[in-house]
Amino acid sequence: MSVTFYQYPKCGTCRKAKSWLEDQDVAFESVHIVEKPPTKGQLKELYEMSGLELKKFFNTSGKKYRELGVKDRIKTDTEEELLELLASDGMLIKRPIVTDGKKVTVGFKEETFEEAWG
Repeated sequence: MSVTFYQYPKCGTCRKAKSWLEDQDVAFESVHIVEKPPTKGQLKELYEMSGLELKKFFNTSGKKYRELGVKDRIKTDTEEELLELLASDGMLIKRPIVTDGKKVTVGFKEETFEEAWG
């Protein structure tokens, strides 16, 4: 199995997830989420595949999130507007995002990775 691994190399959570994937011999293509953020269309696909709420795709602990007042926008903006906002800046996206084209994980929890990619 090969997966796409959207990550930010300086992110500690991403480093843990990468290490887990390597330890489990999961082949992956690494995509720098800031240099090559997923497009609005890709984000919509990932979101729909994940079964998660769209707000789970936002990096709520990021500086950008606070600067742009995204917490309030999530309550009022449409899904389209939120996807556009996410696609506009890789730093707004919760990471890592891992997908094999059928399922998606957002963030890193060992149990979740074990279930999805183990």
